[in-house]
Amino acid sequence: MAGRNWRLVRADTDAVPSSVRRFMARARQRRLRAVLPWAVGAGVVLVVGVLVWTVFGTAVLGVRRVEVVGTAVLTPLQVEEAAAVRMRMPLARVDVDAVRDRVQALPVVDRATVSRSWPATLTVEVVERTPVAAIAATGGKQFTLIDGEGVAYRTVTRKPAGLPMAALATPGPADVNTRAALTVLTALTPELREQLETISVEAPARIKLRLRSDRTVIWGDDTAGETKAQVATALLRRKGDTIDVSAPSVVTIR
Repeated sequence: MAGRNWRLVRADTDAVPSSVRRFMARARQRRLRAVLPWAVGAGVVLVVGVLVWTVFGTAVLGVRRVEVVGTAVLTPLQVEEAAAVRMRMPLARVDVDAVRDRVQALPVVDRATVSRSWPATLTVEVVERTPVAAIAATGGKQFTLIDGEGVAYRTVTRKPAGLPMAALATPGPADVNTRAALTVLTALTPELREQLETISVEAPARIKLRLRSDRTVIWGDDTAGETKAQVATALLRRKGDTIDVSAPSVVTIR
């Protein structure tokens, strides 16, 4: 018997029953639906990973400028040096709290706020201390400025115009005499403040104001400040070098 020659013949699609073709198509769709969420998830993870790496790990969004806002006594350069921010460091990795603390360590700075301004700017906003009185240093050639909290923060060679002197033995936020002086300064009327040259506090109950033309107001302690200020202001129009409002219900002038 002669040998047979076999060969493979690709069947036409029409030779495959339609039910089989539908089954195979549904199987392919099921496989695609099963794979699709994993493919999308992998793509999202990849994109997020690239973004995180770009933001936190490269200089693409690094610091290129430190913007300083609110300075008057200080220069922007002094604030930048205190902030000590490395240029091109990823902006997202800058420790804004640490930068704020370094800036607030400057004696002139009362408080500071640090924020990120995308894509490449770190903004430092400072509020400087406002002087309310000056204290003469030893020798009288320098003056130390104190703010409303009693903090001695700056020494100058000339007393700022319109700023009263404060005679205090140990000025500072914890000093009772300093706190008493600040309480009185807050209570003064504009007329008294304009004429005030020196406030002296020998003890919390021994407060005196020296006004222009060598007039003196004996204030007593720091209580009833608004009443004492109104009474003293009313008596400025009368003659007399000494006005005693330590007991505002029984006022004397001589």
